[in-house]
Amino acid sequence: MRQSASYLRDSSNMSADPFSDILRLTHAESLVTGGFTAGGRWALRFPVPEKIKFFAVVKGSCWVAIDGEPEPVRFDTGDVGLLTAKRSFVLSSEPGVEALDAMAVFSGGRSPEGGIGEGEDFAHIGGHVLLDQASGQLLSDVLPPWIHVPAASPQAASFRWLLEQLVNERANELPGTQLASAQLAQLLFIQILRAHLQTASPMTGWLRALSDPRLAPALRLMHGDPARPWHLEELAEACAMSRTTFAQRFKASAGVAPLSYLAEWRMRLAGRSLREENKPVAVIAQALGYGSESAFSTAFKRVTGQSPKAYRAAATAAAAAAAE
Repeated sequence: MRQSASYLRDSSNMSADPFSDILRLTHAESLVTGGFTAGGRWALRFPVPEKIKFFAVVKGSCWVAIDGEPEPVRFDTGDVGLLTAKRSFVLSSEPGVEALDAMAVFSGGRSPEGGIGEGEDFAHIGGHVLLDQASGQLLSDVLPPWIHVPAASPQAASFRWLLEQLVNERANELPGTQLASAQLAQLLFIQILRAHLQTASPMTGWLRALSDPRLAPALRLMHGDPARPWHLEELAEACAMSRTTFAQRFKASAGVAPLSYLAEWRMRLAGRSLREENKPVAVIAQALGYGSESAFSTAFKRVTGQSPKAYRAAATAAAAAAAE
């Protein structure tokens, strides 16, 4: 007999956290890489970032001009930005100041003595986000080119303590500061994404689905037990919707039907296992709810274009090449 909606809502699977699952799958890791002080009239041009870039203004204000954007944006103390696009950008005291090449200024990995320009009425801290080469696109593809979270927004309240601690860690070099800074940077990245989920519109893909509280019960069920053969009726009941309404709302948000989302998530988990573990394909298939290795292999090839064994061989070769 199919479980009732009340059982589904009380299930331990409801403790699953799809957003954390996706961050773990993509191996999202944030690192603080530097900062600088400046004063007077100044401007720095930064090259196209190879990774997702984040930065925060911890003192004063500046203007941020991103290539491809029509106008520069003012960042005040406590404002945080996240740049996901492959675009160069300029930080400046005001628009129109001739920009110095940041890489030339910071050659040797340190800020020039005395900071940039004249005085120290501005301070900046920045870093980047590392993503797994194979699975990172799951996250990067659904983010906008850049995100600006003003300090005055309600979502930024949690940033203040994180920024203060990051500045203190860098200034005082306490024992364990490298690990502490990395953990604080990770929390900052998560808070930026949370702010985006709460305020951005429109969004597409799984990110939009995660921001819809009406769909959250179904997402938690699927992530909590991806091997289970979930029925559309069960997922709809957990969300207190009719089957038709749930299916339409889910597809409008996620861009795919609920059971297609589940199948794709299973294949992403399978890809991680094939890349990172030595488990036999048959064991992976069983763990993800497939009755046979052949059924799993067919589903995996349909989604990825490769058989599980070919995918594992290619991943192993790529890892070996990267290690050389």
